[in-house]
Amino acid sequence: MRKVLYILALLVVLATIAACAAPTPEPTKPPAPTAAPTAAPKPTEAPKPTAVPPTATKPPPTATPVPLKGAWVDEVVFFEEPDSAKAVSMIEAGDMHIYGFGISDPKIYAKLKDSKNATFEPSYGSTSELTFNPVGPTFKDGRLNPFSVPAIREAMNWLVDRDYIAKEIYGGLAIPMYSVLNPVFPDYAKTAAVGRALEIKYAYNKDKAKAQIDAEMKKLGAELVNNVWTYKGNPVTVILVIRTEDERRTIGDYVAKQLEDIGFKAERQYKTAAESTPIWLTGDPSEGKWHIYTGGWISTVVNRDLANNFTYYYTNRGLSVALWQAYKPSPEFDKISERLTRRDYKDAEERAKMFAEALDLSLKDSARVWLINRLSLNVHRPEVSAAVDLAGGQSGSWLWPQTINIGGKAGGTVKFGAPSILSTVWNPIGGSNWIYDTMIFRATGEIALLPDPYTGLYWPYRIEKAEVTVKEGLPVGKTLDWVTLNFAKSIEVPKDAWVDWNAEKQTFITAGEKFTQTVTANTKTVLYYNKDLFKTKLHDGNTLSIGDFVLGMILTFDRPNAKSAIFDEAAVPAFKSFMRNFRGWRIVSKDPLVVEAYSDTIYPDAELIASARDVYPYYSQGIGMWHTLSLGIQAEAAKELIFTSGKSSKLKMEQMNFIGGPSLKILEKYLTSSTEKSYIPYAPTLGQYVTAAEAKTRYENLAKFYKDRGHFWVGDGPFYLYQVRPTEKQVTLRKFPDFMDPADRWLRFATAPIPEAAVSGPSRVTVGQKADFTINVTFKKQPYAVKDIDFVKFLVIDATGNLAFTGDAKAVKDGEWSASLTAEQTGKLAAGSNRLEVIVVSKLVAKPTFESMAFVTVK
Repeated sequence: MRKVLYILALLVVLATIAACAAPTPEPTKPPAPTAAPTAAPKPTEAPKPTAVPPTATKPPPTATPVPLKGAWVDEVVFFEEPDSAKAVSMIEAGDMHIYGFGISDPKIYAKLKDSKNATFEPSYGSTSELTFNPVGPTFKDGRLNPFSVPAIREAMNWLVDRDYIAKEIYGGLAIPMYSVLNPVFPDYAKTAAVGRALEIKYAYNKDKAKAQIDAEMKKLGAELVNNVWTYKGNPVTVILVIRTEDERRTIGDYVAKQLEDIGFKAERQYKTAAESTPIWLTGDPSEGKWHIYTGGWISTVVNRDLANNFTYYYTNRGLSVALWQAYKPSPEFDKISERLTRRDYKDAEERAKMFAEALDLSLKDSARVWLINRLSLNVHRPEVSAAVDLAGGQSGSWLWPQTINIGGKAGGTVKFGAPSILSTVWNPIGGSNWIYDTMIFRATGEIALLPDPYTGLYWPYRIEKAEVTVKEGLPVGKTLDWVTLNFAKSIEVPKDAWVDWNAEKQTFITAGEKFTQTVTANTKTVLYYNKDLFKTKLHDGNTLSIGDFVLGMILTFDRPNAKSAIFDEAAVPAFKSFMRNFRGWRIVSKDPLVVEAYSDTIYPDAELIASARDVYPYYSQGIGMWHTLSLGIQAEAAKELIFTSGKSSKLKMEQMNFIGGPSLKILEKYLTSSTEKSYIPYAPTLGQYVTAAEAKTRYENLAKFYKDRGHFWVGDGPFYLYQVRPTEKQVTLRKFPDFMDPADRWLRFATAPIPEAAVSGPSRVTVGQKADFTINVTFKKQPYAVKDIDFVKFLVIDATGNLAFTGDAKAVKDGEWSASLTAEQTGKLAAGSNRLEVIVVSKLVAKPTFESMAFVTVK
């Protein structure tokens, strides 16, 4: 489930921008929808501007001559710079090469258009929203929390003017966003008719907002005295935790003013990422230290299936932190969200109906109010290049470590700035899920399949091929050749497949042991890992082994099990949802590794099904090898250190940190004892895959690595963690010389072929007569091939501002489509100004293109 949860968060993904990553709150691995990521804070220093750009502590090694293996550059030095304008100036001066934050400041955009020393790549996966504290109706100290009432949260949709935020605060570098469906992802286009109707319903209406809030406040026992809401004689003060690094500071001030206008007192608390996390994300919401947080998220991949977003953002299955555990959606919303997470639908039509219901219920719930999707500028020096994800940008890109280079040549040091790093602890199970930390540790570890930065489909990285079999009738397709897709009337789960776990005996339970009848599944996936997989070198000198995979499978079941020595109750909700559809794992071959996975969960793409079944040892918050995690497992079992923030806060114990702080001495203690005993965790099962000799060698090599590097962060990626300087907020990665891949393997990703659309047709239409409109679709002024277009839809918004009808445009030839309104359709339109809205979705890039034209109907 570790991987499935990761895919969920990745799908959501949507890592918290400058707050929580990940899906990529950016669930990085989807819980994980990331095993749900748990960001966790122990107090850390607030970000400080970097006065002087960092330099290497000593000269980096000489670059390997071409043909190059592994990373292009020798070293990447990350440092903190919260000020975007200053970061751009540093790039122009050569003191920074690349900035890991998508900038949306219109003044900076204007500056960059004329700059010779700085350029940018666009991305579209960043969103801003208002997160509400749902605890109540009162906090522990008796103060009233209006936002414990769903109807008041719903009314906030009418109180905020999204058009104003997009045009004035973001200077046009954003578009309004009303629901959890990012408007630049395919599912928004597929549900456009429902979505546009809700956008019209929840358009800015301050009077309507005030009327609904007034009514609910009176039900709570509050009184409006001299135009100020009071409760038990005291003013109702709304505490807003306002992020300061970007436009969310202005958004926070705007929302505070809107609340003051309708009778609330507003307390503005301006906080950086590091300062805000212990308050809103990992603190106890019942203490009432905040009411509203100006949230931001980034999807680290182009998300082709947003079905998990409802569970992730509105239910306690999303994350294990206290805030998420306080979410109490209505029973019907909780049920439909959970069903969508499990992909519990029989066809595309039922899926669309479930989305429509969930969208409506999500706006009634409004645990968060979505504001905008923004165009982000990913700024860098002209001579520096790295793959940028169309959604996640630079910070969300999974391919930046493999592609970053200076002038297409080998060698050199890259100075990489970010708004905030080292905001909390690092450990693979429940450490930092901040996007800027995630960006760094992704370079140190691998996943078996990498997402295409333009389409969100997955490419094989450490897998040779996959065979996906789906039950007949289910809506699944495939695009890429590395996946084979078959359909079957029935899929039986083998009796020797692992389906559950005995935490006391520390052994898997097979299907034959658990069930008396034959178990069937909706999908069967066979993953064929690379034949040379177990020649992969780890950063501490060890070699990847099957034990690294099996431990991850064990932890999927052990941590949510009440009889486990490392039981974590916050892992239970997501695990329960997972188990409703999980049907079994089976290791077919140990070397080369072949794994079968059985599940009832489906996705629209076979490539995504294969990725979700991957069991590579990349956890919610980073790479984790069995011998390093073994130290943490022992420390948590002894209640000396805790993986996740929620459990550490509840038990008032130190949260585990693999890279610094008091955790290191405790982990070192277990390293010493494990070396002496050749310790193998979960020995009754893992001992079948790991020998005592391997265990001894692993620990001995780790001891040498720890002595040399001073941390326990061991991965297999193109870079290794060379140095951490918490006080200076600097992290240095060095090229890992034993990385096996050619450096040019992923350089094929160049410009995203985003279609451009233009609509033409009659400006006047007579009611009751047919009207034909032409849609021209191009890329770089050349016709876009019909075969490369997924679909072209159109919607008509009538003179009253309501959605009148929708339709599918018809292909005429490459680059040209036709949208026809029948005489019957125009006959239903009243006289006045109407708008034809067009949505174009390409097969080559998942971002939809929107265009529109106005026309007048006359009688």
